[in-house]
Amino acid sequence: MLAFEAHDHGNCRQGLVEAAEAKCAEQKLRLTPVRRRVLQILLEEHKAVGAYDVLARLQAEGLGAHPPVAYRALEFLVEHGFAHKLERLNAFVACACPADGHKPAFLICRSCAAVAEAEAEAAVAALAGVAEAAGFQIESAAVEAEGLCPSCRQAEAN
Repeated sequence: MLAFEAHDHGNCRQGLVEAAEAKCAEQKLRLTPVRRRVLQILLEEHKAVGAYDVLARLQAEGLGAHPPVAYRALEFLVEHGFAHKLERLNAFVACACPADGHKPAFLICRSCAAVAEAEAEAAVAALAGVAEAAGFQIESAAVEAEGLCPSCRQAEAN
């Protein structure tokens, strides 16, 4: 849950871009300049970013003026595990651990909008068990929780 902890965010960003570059090279994927820049935009803060905010940044930097540019880049990043779509916010966040097959949960601060990605293997397994007992086949699931991060909880307590 790095977003809620003090850390070297520059090193965090650089490491995740390098991980994306390595995965793209390994899987023969194209991390185009626009895709790379969109990933960097998502990595600037541990907060969710809307597609139109991404598009505005790309336009300002001369990298694309039409919504499909941003949406295609975001779609690529989500499809290959470099980003996640937060359904509750209709926004995107960079993946904090772009390993294949992980089961994330997102903790979203309602006050400062910070987003932390946590492992949700147990929650997903419990949901799968409930679904199986009901004869239901899960095709996709998102675990998103809204509340207060440690800093905002402390600020409200004071």
